[in-house]
Amino acid sequence: MYLAGIDLGGTGIKAGLVDQNLSLVCKTSIPTGVERGYVQVINDMAGAIISLAEKNSIPVSQIASIGIGIPGFARKGIATAVNLYWIDVPLESEMKTHIDVPVFADNDATVAAVYEYHLGALKGCDVGVLLTLGTGLGSGIIINGKPFSGAHGMGGELGHIEIVPDGVPCTCGNKGCLETYTTATALIRQGRRCVVERPESRLHHLTGGELDKVTAKLVLDCAKEGDHIALAIVDEFVKHLAMGIGTIENILDPDVIALGGGVSAAGEFLLERVIKASANKGIFANQKYADIKLAISGNDAGIIGAAMLGLS
Repeated sequence: MYLAGIDLGGTGIKAGLVDQNLSLVCKTSIPTGVERGYVQVINDMAGAIISLAEKNSIPVSQIASIGIGIPGFARKGIATAVNLYWIDVPLESEMKTHIDVPVFADNDATVAAVYEYHLGALKGCDVGVLLTLGTGLGSGIIINGKPFSGAHGMGGELGHIEIVPDGVPCTCGNKGCLETYTTATALIRQGRRCVVERPESRLHHLTGGELDKVTAKLVLDCAKEGDHIALAIVDEFVKHLAMGIGTIENILDPDVIALGGGVSAAGEFLLERVIKASANKGIFANQKYADIKLAISGNDAGIIGAAMLGLS
């Protein structure tokens, strides 16, 4: 038997089949074309799975389930994803008109956490949390081997913990959310400010004062090279992330908090600072709190993690 996984994004659909050893045996990708409406998009997702099975001589009857990671939330087969212009879309029932097997859908960060639970940094955890530090801050929670998404499918939005009252405006409409201080977007914002206000900085030198050349990686690279101004930006980033981690620890008491997403590519340089800054943030002094690790998610984690929803 095989598990089908679909990583649904605003511009592209990635689909694949996973075998009983949780190995990806085949995959494909196609444009999303959100402007065509959900019926056509779901039709394409189902078609991608059927085509993969046929090309690899796998009977469709051997597909046990379909898991879908979406940039939004789902509850009881109904999906909402603002970036796709989906509001209360009957994802499960529509998919079943093409392939009549159990269909599971969840937020894409939760899907990544499922992957980490089975194959990565959260493996064996009773309670595990994944934070994806990218353009935004995604998060997934695993409790007793199952993804936790709350009563209405909207749980686990840890990026929207408020850490600075009346702070930087967030895309969610609130201010001071963890996401606004601990993402690639935050590093770029602070890096651009540095380029304008600190012409003696290495960031200014490397960009020639052009704001469009500032990237999160450039800020981190300058910090790694010892530039004290870039280091101050990273230290501020880490301080806010540690505040969020302390809150997560006090609420969930996880075994492991894994850091993923593009910013985590800074590796041990970032991890060591986060571990140090997060020490003793919990309310109980000298008690064991979460191990903080780097996630291992690769390019196919969205497909494989989505397929693994069929295991829960």
